[in-house]
Amino acid sequence: MSSVLANNINGKVVVITGGSSGLGETTARHLASLGASVVLGARRIDKLEAIAADIRTAGGEVAVQATDVTCQDEVKALVNLAQERFGKVDVVINNAGLMAIAPLAETRVDEWDRMIDINVKGLLYGVAAALPIFQEQGSGHFINISSVAGIKVFSPGGTVYSGTKFAVRAIAEGLRHEVGGKIRSTIISPGAVESELKHGSSDTQGAAFVKDFYQQNEIPSESVARAIAYAIEQPADVDINEIVLRPTVQEF
Repeated sequence: MSSVLANNINGKVVVITGGSSGLGETTARHLASLGASVVLGARRIDKLEAIAADIRTAGGEVAVQATDVTCQDEVKALVNLAQERFGKVDVVINNAGLMAIAPLAETRVDEWDRMIDINVKGLLYGVAAALPIFQEQGSGHFINISSVAGIKVFSPGGTVYSGTKFAVRAIAEGLRHEVGGKIRSTIISPGAVESELKHGSSDTQGAAFVKDFYQQNEIPSESVARAIAYAIEQPADVDINEIVLRPTVQEF
């Protein structure tokens, strides 16, 4: 059965934002190894090109483009690149994210704005870019990276971050309800996973807390890559709506 399901990934075209490191990079490498053509967007083009070189050396197909998800035109250009290069778009993984941990009393409004711009509006830009293509094709799959902090508020310190991840879950579920049938919608809600997300806090105490929390709890990013692959590999009439995964030692 597993080999049959793996064949459902082979030949698919997958767009991944935040593809230069962490969950995005690991997922790209994993899906490419299973035969998917991956299209990666992130701000750091040098890192994207290095990842692409590795994937091509291993026999995979990949395209990359510098992409800031806070810019709608750049997200649209990334999705259009996938369609132009590979003739279709099967999956969009809205992965780019920022986690800045600090008490609300610190009023770090600039960080609040950045989290909303990246975590919420960046996702919406991905939906806006791909949904017309999916509707014209009669198929497609959105995979939206939320967090366990989108299930239980991560406070003190992570209130705004949790707010953005609650929004991700609401948008993804509304998307499923509105366009489900031929277009799939999956929410991935990880706990502490090895990635650069843990480095997003400028508040000294918040950064120290996050560093300690991840040191005690984190699991490899491959854990999330496998969960994403599981959602993609299902038959077209099966929609994995949500996967929540935590390290076994994580209490929150």
